[in-house]
Amino acid sequence: MRVSPPAAYNDSLLTPSSILLAAPPQLPEWVDALLAKLPGWAQSLILTLLGTGGGWGLLVIAFIDSSFGTLPVINDALVIALSLANPSRMVFYASMATLGSILGCLPIFYLAHKGGEAVLRKKASPERIERIRRWYERNEFLTVAIPAVLPPPTPFKIFVLAAGAFQVRVKYFVAALAVGRGVRYFLWGFLAVHYGEQSITYLRSNYIQISGVAIAVILLGFLVLRLAERLRNRQAPAG
Repeated sequence: MRVSPPAAYNDSLLTPSSILLAAPPQLPEWVDALLAKLPGWAQSLILTLLGTGGGWGLLVIAFIDSSFGTLPVINDALVIALSLANPSRMVFYASMATLGSILGCLPIFYLAHKGGEAVLRKKASPERIERIRRWYERNEFLTVAIPAVLPPPTPFKIFVLAAGAFQVRVKYFVAALAVGRGVRYFLWGFLAVHYGEQSITYLRSNYIQISGVAIAVILLGFLVLRLAERLRNRQAPAG
C-alpha cells in the first residue's frame, strides 16, 4: 500500500530530526507496478528506506539486492525514477546504486573465495573446472564487468560466486564491478535526465541495443587500458 508523501520531497533536505517522520517518495505508476510484484515486506522496506534516506536508502536497497536478497529490476527502476524527479541529483543516485551493489557483492565473493571451488567440484568435472579457471585467470576483469553491466534477468550472482571461487584478485573484482555497474546506472540516469519520461519507452524498445552499447563501452575501455599497459611495459626496459 502506498502512502502519499509531501508534495515537495527532496532527499537533500532531510535532517536527523525529520528522518523518522519522512514519508515514502511519490513514485511513478510503472515503478509501483514493479513493487507490486515483490512480497509485502520488501515493498515496505523499499518505501521506508527511500522515505527515510532518499538516495542513501538506494545504497541500502542495492546492497540487499546484490548480497543475499533479491529485488529484481528495482535498482534500475529507482535510479531512473529518482533521476526523473530530481535531475540535479542523478550522479548521486547512480553513485549510491553502484556503491551499494559493490558492497553487497563482496560478502558473496569472500564466501566463495574461502570455499566456493569445493562446491563447484561437486557440479563439474575437474577438466571443465580447470578450463573455466584458465578463462577467469586470463579475463578476470571482463568476466565480471560484462555481466555487471547487463540488466536482469542476467544471473549475475553466479559470476560473483565463480569470481570468488577462482580466486579473482579483489582489486580487479572491485574495479570490474565499479565499471560495469557504474556504466549501467549512469547510463540509465543519463537517459532519464536527457529524455525524461520518454526514456522509459526508449529503454523498453531498445533494450538489446542499449545493452550492446554498454558492453562496447566496457570493451573499448578495457582495450585502451591494455594498450596503455603494454606501452608502459615496452618503455620500462628502455628507461
